[in-house]
Amino acid sequence: MTASIIDGKIIAAELRGRVAAEVARVKSEHGVTPGLAVVLVGSDPASEVYVRSKHKQTQEAGMASFEHKLPADVAQADLIALVQKLNTDPTVHGILVQLPLPKGLDTDAVVNAIDPAKDVDGLHPTNAGRLASGMPALSPCTPLGCIILTKSVHKSLEGMNAIVIGRSNLVGRPLVQLLLNENATVTIAHSKSRDLAKLCAQADLVYAAVGRPEMVRGDWIKPGATVIDVGINRLPGAEGKTRLVGDVAYQEALKTAGAITPVPGGVGQMTVACLLVNTLRAACAIHKLAAPAV
Repeated sequence: MTASIIDGKIIAAELRGRVAAEVARVKSEHGVTPGLAVVLVGSDPASEVYVRSKHKQTQEAGMASFEHKLPADVAQADLIALVQKLNTDPTVHGILVQLPLPKGLDTDAVVNAIDPAKDVDGLHPTNAGRLASGMPALSPCTPLGCIILTKSVHKSLEGMNAIVIGRSNLVGRPLVQLLLNENATVTIAHSKSRDLAKLCAQADLVYAAVGRPEMVRGDWIKPGATVIDVGINRLPGAEGKTRLVGDVAYQEALKTAGAITPVPGGVGQMTVACLLVNTLRAACAIHKLAAPAV
């Protein structure tokens, strides 16, 4: 048995198409153009590539895209002042401060300064608390993408056993809440969990978000399980090039899993598409319009 490949590229493209159609409708019916402001501090190469991709896809979806680039040595007060200015800008419905921030800046203070209604990264304590309470909230983009990818395989996740490996605020914790909202039975595992292989072997759905290259082995996977690999790890490859691998030993897992996301071409594709979803949702909520059909 070989697992079917969950193609994040195709699923993300379909989602972006639905977002663009809803953006066009909201513009024509209500005169509202959703706007996303991205703040990039410093010149981290990976962050710069990601921000360029966000800018391009935001514009392709028919939204307004605002980029703010600040030097790595920007004062904390100046960065927070920019965030507060964006909070009051009526053309901006989503604010994203690209993480990680350079050393010396207080990430929590910056995230807490963002208006929760415009917090399209879903990291503000208000949104995290609402999500944990089962209330409507802007959810972090990567976990949202994980749920959409899973639902491309299973129409309903109700009653399924899921394991989330990793407990970060960006992926693991919010993913657990989203799975609970889908009525899955969830185990959250991490570096201190005992007998991780045994816990994995009981799961119908495996989410690997631990940041360790190929940690989850093929013989950990229950036959036929769906595996969503959130990890992106750079390892040395042939001829001095780097190669990207996930947190799952992909070739091994292919032989046991029922369906699996590749790295690259899986979860990463969904993150920006879900950022567009969140920006559209935020714009509709701010203007007191009905929730968009995405």
